[in-house]
Amino acid sequence: MIWKRPWLKFVLLPAVIGALAVYMAGEIFFNLNSNLVYLAVKDAEKTPLKVRLKRGTWKAPTDLTPADLAAALIERHTEPGLRWTSLHVTRDAGVAAGLAQRFFGAQVHVVLISPERFDFMTSFRPKFAVTTARERMDTDNLWFAITANFRYPGGKPMGWVYHEGIRQNAPFGDWSGCFFVKDGKPYFGPKSLETDVPGPIQEGSQVYPAVMKNHTIFPYVELKPNEHFDGSKITYRALGGMKRDGTIVFVLSGDGGVMNVAEVSELARKLDVQHATLLDGGRALQYSIRTADGPWHFEAFNTRLPFSRKALEPQQSPVYIGVRRKAPQIVSGR
Repeated sequence: MIWKRPWLKFVLLPAVIGALAVYMAGEIFFNLNSNLVYLAVKDAEKTPLKVRLKRGTWKAPTDLTPADLAAALIERHTEPGLRWTSLHVTRDAGVAAGLAQRFFGAQVHVVLISPERFDFMTSFRPKFAVTTARERMDTDNLWFAITANFRYPGGKPMGWVYHEGIRQNAPFGDWSGCFFVKDGKPYFGPKSLETDVPGPIQEGSQVYPAVMKNHTIFPYVELKPNEHFDGSKITYRALGGMKRDGTIVFVLSGDGGVMNVAEVSELARKLDVQHATLLDGGRALQYSIRTADGPWHFEAFNTRLPFSRKALEPQQSPVYIGVRRKAPQIVSGR
């Protein structure tokens, strides 16, 4: 047909190239594939998330056993003191959602970090100028960086921030979650945990909401998820928690792996997390992991293109939680 109308190729070829360029830009800067999955499933609040098991079957987080979940984890990167694994997830939300998830995939990432080998800290620019996980990783030589405090529309952090033993920002209301370091040891959980642990805060962020203490998910997560926060909303989620042995666990939305608060909390509980809180999420979520093949970055939305339109504006945050490998101990000989 085209050879009979040679002018068509001069119309179609640029159109195809242009469409491909727009798609590639959308994927690179706006995480387009992931957000197409998000748009397809975001209204399916009555339909549970399901995790693909090792045998290829699917189960909701509430139906999983800890052994099921452990076997379902797919190794992505491991090194002494740090392990990154992934889960394949889905949500039965109709034909469009099924096609989007099948074509683009949906993942939840689990990152385990040992405080014996890594230091935890807050990471930010002077005067809390907004920044990105990529920038914090490069500037502070981090192995892992993730959004911490929520922020005001103008960019300033909401809630207290501690760095090197000094409080850098005022508390925000009665927000229930926190990350803090005392005596060199990191903690994630409800604000009551901070009073349970003696000593001054060396590093820390006030976050929201706390979801678990002593392996028990707080009742409001299931019974009143929308009373104080959008708990039933399906969106990008980030949970920071700790096991009884002190291992820090992050349960994180990956591409297409959007969840509600109850789902991410239940996954953490089945991973034997003792205390946990959520960090800033939604389209603000971004985190970076250093691997043997170079840094890997997740950005829920645009973080780099300087659009002024609110729907497209870059998502940059003022405060991040940073993780850096401990310096090797120098043993002097006699």
